[in-house]
Amino acid sequence: MKAKPFIKWVGGKGQLIEQLEALLPVDFDEWENVTYIEPFVGGGAMLFYMLQRHSNISSAVINDINEDLTTCYKVVKDSPSELVDSLAAIQKEYYSLKNDDMRKQFFLTVREEFNTKTLDPIRNTTLFFFLNRTCFNGLYRVNKSGLFNVPFGRYETPTICDPVTIYADSELLQNVEILTGDYQQTFEKANGKTLFYFDPPYRPLSNTSSFNDYAKEAFNDSEQERLKYFCDKVEKEGYSFMLSNSDCFSTQAKDRYFDDLYMDYFIERVIASRSVNANPSKRGKLTELLICNYRPNKSHSLLARTI
Repeated sequence: MKAKPFIKWVGGKGQLIEQLEALLPVDFDEWENVTYIEPFVGGGAMLFYMLQRHSNISSAVINDINEDLTTCYKVVKDSPSELVDSLAAIQKEYYSLKNDDMRKQFFLTVREEFNTKTLDPIRNTTLFFFLNRTCFNGLYRVNKSGLFNVPFGRYETPTICDPVTIYADSELLQNVEILTGDYQQTFEKANGKTLFYFDPPYRPLSNTSSFNDYAKEAFNDSEQERLKYFCDKVEKEGYSFMLSNSDCFSTQAKDRYFDDLYMDYFIERVIASRSVNANPSKRGKLTELLICNYRPNKSHSLLARTI
């Protein structure tokens, strides 16, 4: 059973794994007793990959400001059987509905219950999974009050309950510490040979392309700069980091925001695909930034040209 992300997540790194692997420290597999930290865990594609690929990782720490998301990780880790039973029940109920109107009404009722923020962890996670599988494009987006507001996605028989993945993920998460809150708290977990992988909300490529509403707290340029200063702290203490973000320069030639902000570090461009855009003509290949505080191995054929 191979562990993999148990939810859909915009910006998930599944498609970039090979390129991220190629840009790990050259001697990473020679490190001993590695501490691996993801301060913005999201869907966890990189986490699940790293824990299965690199056996020298002796401890891992994940964090996210989204409490509903970290509750999911905790429930998958600690209560997989209860979660599978609950998901099977809601999947059966949804599948029994005869038409789109009934399914949409069921979705809206579930969304309203989820937004009460009064549920126990199993129920909250069950509804999180359900909404993730049945909402439009599997998005997770909240309004300024922190309430989930993605519309119905019109899926007739989505896979809501996937026991194989849940049990495999639960087993892998047993040695992972799960935190909730501001990413800076993860610094206290660094120890010895430590690698941070940052995958924060991306800076919008344009004024109309913003999609970073994973939590009610805005992640604006001030937050991007606060994160850079945190990277400086990581560097000063002798730890290693990789950081992903959007490549503003690729769409606006005068926008060297990240090139200037991280000018003291190594900046690579990797090839990704954009799948979430209201305009189909704006979906497709683009470059993203990968920034690190060590000289990366540039030999991988999938890397884009460094500007």
